[in-house]
Amino acid sequence: MKRIFVSGCYDILHAGHLQFFEEARALGDHLTVSFASEEVLWHHKQRRSSIPDEHKKVVLEGLRMIDEVIVGSDHDLGLDFKSWFLEAKPDMLVVTEDDQYEDVKRALCAEVGATYHVLPKTPPRFAPVSTSGIVKWVKAPTESPLRVDFAGGWLDVPRYAREGAYVVNCAISPMVSLRDWGYRKRSGLGGSGAWALLNGEDGVTGELALGVGWQDPAVIRETGVCVWRSGQRPVLDFKRNGEMLKGRMALLWTGHEHDTPGVADQERDYAAIERAAAVARQAVLDESIEQLAEAVSLSYAVQLGEGMEELGEVDGAIASKYCGGGHGGYALYLFTSRAARDAAVTDTGDAMIAIEPYCR
Repeated sequence: MKRIFVSGCYDILHAGHLQFFEEARALGDHLTVSFASEEVLWHHKQRRSSIPDEHKKVVLEGLRMIDEVIVGSDHDLGLDFKSWFLEAKPDMLVVTEDDQYEDVKRALCAEVGATYHVLPKTPPRFAPVSTSGIVKWVKAPTESPLRVDFAGGWLDVPRYAREGAYVVNCAISPMVSLRDWGYRKRSGLGGSGAWALLNGEDGVTGELALGVGWQDPAVIRETGVCVWRSGQRPVLDFKRNGEMLKGRMALLWTGHEHDTPGVADQERDYAAIERAAAVARQAVLDESIEQLAEAVSLSYAVQLGEGMEELGEVDGAIASKYCGGGHGGYALYLFTSRAARDAAVTDTGDAMIAIEPYCR
């Protein structure tokens, strides 16, 4: 009888695991599967097992291609099954091509005369998933805010960061979800950051890989009215809950989409952007809508200097600017009162929507 052995965490079983078990079992007559105990998993990966060991063992034993299941409790990295392996002396240890403990496993096989066999990658029956990917998906929120920026946009792009400068923005509701997205796409509201969060991904890394800034996923994850320090990665200076902005904000669709990556390297006045952000930071400190309107107007002046089209005036609005850095998408309007905001939304019909600050 040819005895085959495989090991892993198998913390959340998926189709890829079953395919591996089937291919390993086909190499012999008896398949033993070892999984790392809860203690070992915590010791080496600093995470808890998805289910207790006794439950995981029963689940694995219920699979038709597995003949025996053991729980690895040794603390040798990559060899939590070492004690059992040295005593049982199976004929073959089977791994996948991406196994990260090849050296120690080959050495263990040599001790008992077992064959070390690498299974080649075969086409998966289903789209590949990983345990870590499943965990991210389970932990992902079902809803996410989007965001508006008041000042300092572009100073979150690492190559344009300025020491001592700031980025000031606000997470907003209504919320979005993977099934319900009540805003237009490619609109300058940080949709890619929200999409990453809803899918359990690290939005900051993704945005930086695109060559743009980190402010969208940073404020969407943090929520509130946030002041960030300009730099290579998001560092929060301080935040407020947004009470000063309740009933004061609305968005107007400009009629065409926004494209941040496409204009990231366009010439612009970064000194003026820095000045606007300093005013916005003080406005948040003082909880002054009038000061914030001044910062928004300064930001808008920079946008006009880039060649963006002038925004139309709206009755009751005290300041406006394009959201994000593109030449389209939504424009943010600030109002002195809820009554003025609500009247403007009513007067413009579907073109303007009311938004509120969001802080969890």
